[in-house]
Amino acid sequence: MTRMPAMFVPHGGGPCFFMDWNPPDEWDRHRQFLQDLAGTLPERPRALLVISGHWEERAFTVQTNPAPPLLFDYGGFPPHTYELTWPAPGDPALADRVHDLIRAAGLPAAKDAARGFDHGVFVPLKVAFPESDIPCVQLSVASDLDPARHIALGQALAPLRDEGVAIIGSGNTYHNMGVMMRSLRGGRRGDTVGGAFDIWLTEAVTCPDPDERNRRLVRWSEAPSGRDAHPREEHLIPLHVVAGAAGTDIGRKTLEDHVLGAVESAFRFG
Repeated sequence: MTRMPAMFVPHGGGPCFFMDWNPPDEWDRHRQFLQDLAGTLPERPRALLVISGHWEERAFTVQTNPAPPLLFDYGGFPPHTYELTWPAPGDPALADRVHDLIRAAGLPAAKDAARGFDHGVFVPLKVAFPESDIPCVQLSVASDLDPARHIALGQALAPLRDEGVAIIGSGNTYHNMGVMMRSLRGGRRGDTVGGAFDIWLTEAVTCPDPDERNRRLVRWSEAPSGRDAHPREEHLIPLHVVAGAAGTDIGRKTLEDHVLGAVESAFRFG
């Protein structure tokens, strides 16, 4: 079976791809990137494993629900955004495999039979895989947000890429919501924040030495404007899982967009 890539995708803000915006093209480039994503894969994935920054547990917890509902874990948006559908099936067998790989690596693992898809999953994937016919399993991050442990998690999950599973980290490369909301309320898009951190992050992810790449990512908070970009790092940590799953593959940037006054990027391995 063809090896599937490991990818980090920015999932936007709330149900952003399903709303009217001013300016109306605010999310067009990001939306087009997601719409094109399936066509860039080497073949149809057997399943998708998604690590979202919107699910934290003490142990790495895998969703075993065979028919996950949608969790509308956002507030204050138009009524129609709470009626979205994305009925992708779960995959309990894959969930068991994920659980076993995590435990075999000596990491804490748990299962959740009731969990649905949060918006870090269904919002971007409804755009990328609108047919919702590929099985999908969500995996939490650990609430300690330790970068080295999340790279180790990705390393444990790497064999799945050779089993037809595309590994997707869903978050944002800039997630200082206070700054972004001030930009939105002010109606100003001229000053873009996050550029210094994005330059550093791109150099780290695309480093040709995988060991050095991972060492840099562990020290992300020392990067220029690192803590400005991520006052709390739950939206960055899925990238560490993806980097761990990359193995010796060299990363490349697949999207750089400017939305809500900030730089947001996507990265891919393989």
